[in-house]
Amino acid sequence: MSRVAKKPIALPKGVELNIQSELVSVKGPKGTLSITKPANIDVKIEDGNAVLSSEDPGQTPLTGTLRAIVANMVHGVSTGFERKLELVGVGYRAALQGTDLNLSLGFSHPVVFQAPEGITLSTPTQTEILVQGADKQLVGQVAAKIRGFRPPEPYKGKGVKYSDETIIRKEAKKA
Repeated sequence: MSRVAKKPIALPKGVELNIQSELVSVKGPKGTLSITKPANIDVKIEDGNAVLSSEDPGQTPLTGTLRAIVANMVHGVSTGFERKLELVGVGYRAALQGTDLNLSLGFSHPVVFQAPEGITLSTPTQTEILVQGADKQLVGQVAAKIRGFRPPEPYKGKGVKYSDETIIRKEAKKA
């Protein structure tokens, strides 16, 4: 069996795991998340830990995947996830207008991005964007969409980049 699937998921205080026939939902201080589960994978709560198991050896990889997703859901509803973006370039700025993110990225027009449900955007400075939420997949998707408006280019490094991303620079042509 998968080593990931064998590992139990610790449930912190304030986090509730509800198991129904085809639905696993996690409720905590940061919100509620749910996922549908295959019928042949069992989820049980033992001693404050969630344990996943499957009788079919062909379902082992799926059991490990579901365990990782449920563990991310538990972490998300208890502490949440965040992704930090940086704007690099002269005149590149970000500002919040209500819940909308207004980006000046060197285009002839400003780019306005509306945050989906469950995502909180903030701008600590004019060149930083903080994406926060309980759903790890949604936080990453929103951050990638914002980065996609102006990805960093390899010559000067201008664009929207992740804070932990390193841009591999190219040397300009020489005469």
